[in-house]
Amino acid sequence: MQKNSLVGLVSLGILLFGLSVSGSTTSAHGALLSSAEGAAQETVAAPSVDPRIYDIVAAPSPDRLEADVRRLAGFGTRNTFSETESDTRGIGAARRWIKAEFDNISEACGGCLEVSFQTSIVPAGGRIPFDVEVVNVLAIQRGTSDPDRYVIMSGDIDSRASSGSDATTDAPGANDNATGMAGAIEAARILSQYSFNATIIYVGLSGEEQGLLGGRHMAEVALEEGWNIDAVLNNDMIGNIEGIDGVIANDNFRVFSEATPATDTLEQRQRYRTMGGEVDGPSRQVARYVARITDQYIPNLDAIMIYRLDRFGRGGHHRPFNDVGFPGVRIMETHENYNRQHQDIRVEDGIEYGDVIEGVNFEYAAKLTAVNAATLAAMAWAPPAPENVLIGGAVQPSTRLAWDPVEAPNLAGYKIYYRDTTAPQWTHSRYVGNVTEFTLEGMVIDNFLFGVAAVGTNGTESVVAFPSGQMRRRR
Repeated sequence: MQKNSLVGLVSLGILLFGLSVSGSTTSAHGALLSSAEGAAQETVAAPSVDPRIYDIVAAPSPDRLEADVRRLAGFGTRNTFSETESDTRGIGAARRWIKAEFDNISEACGGCLEVSFQTSIVPAGGRIPFDVEVVNVLAIQRGTSDPDRYVIMSGDIDSRASSGSDATTDAPGANDNATGMAGAIEAARILSQYSFNATIIYVGLSGEEQGLLGGRHMAEVALEEGWNIDAVLNNDMIGNIEGIDGVIANDNFRVFSEATPATDTLEQRQRYRTMGGEVDGPSRQVARYVARITDQYIPNLDAIMIYRLDRFGRGGHHRPFNDVGFPGVRIMETHENYNRQHQDIRVEDGIEYGDVIEGVNFEYAAKLTAVNAATLAAMAWAPPAPENVLIGGAVQPSTRLAWDPVEAPNLAGYKIYYRDTTAPQWTHSRYVGNVTEFTLEGMVIDNFLFGVAAVGTNGTESVVAFPSGQMRRRR
């Protein structure tokens, strides 16, 4: 049998299976519908893709990214302690240029971005030789129906030479991290042409090399003001394809994520342990979401999920958000070149050191910018994730899930995801319609892990919500 014919038969079988089980929808009270009710309220599958996201994926421009990276590298150094008064050199000139770019983007979309500086004073101590002003640059694109829900893309403004406190030596920081900052600007150019349900924030964070200072301040503000953050996508080095390990690859990238929140209480940790969710915290679900969007919309690119907060012994600007309980991940290249990181520009024993423009692959940076833009768009268009997901089924031949109804104008229904307990990704799913409880017949709860996502009428989905408690056993 030819491959295409076999694929067609498999697809037809999946479709028929989906139609055959659609009548087993449950009501909000968990009672199985009668056959007549099932026929009358047959589940109709929501769209599985949003065609607009294909356009977003195709939009990032390697040429624009190169121009922006060259401009940022051209400020000589963007060290946190560097010049702030010059218009051509130092971190002050860099952050004013970034703000001007966001202002230009906002003007082009009729004022759709709220652009501002976010400033804090960090006192001397540790790696900080004197009191220093740390300035982030924010561009906020307010959502229409759910403006108090946030998705955030960050890059870093600052750079460094071999010494983190060296404010005068040239430190172009072309890959680390002009690429991440340029990616955030490019994402703003693209996504500002659309409107979204939730709010998107594009931000340049400062003081990363001295202890994640800008991110800590922004995370503290978000916590104090009660921001509802779905995800922070921290982009730190998205332009290098030639690794110190000799590998050259432009078809994959890494997503770092913590297993469970650092802020969890003992009771919450015990709950994860009871339900087998030790690797299923909110940040890990965001990482899986990034991987799914990449697989769904971007050809010839794979997301490699790394099951750790960050690289061994190192840190990035998603961590301050994780530290106070917000979900966030780090997106970056797979194969780093340490000769091009945190190095004075020089040639030594025939080896070229320094983070210069020649080490950046702009086609690759455009791919990773597309990952971010597609993920931000999908999250911001999707309904929010279900809350208070409960699960039950101990010593039963079936698994039950229940959740609070999601309030969203574009809610189509819900999708239950499940996987083997050893699988890193969600491997199976079932759309169950607009219900708040569902029973998966014939599925023994012990053998799988489960979660629930809200599905929009446009085909977008929320991040999967892992169960937070157990349902009472039926008598």
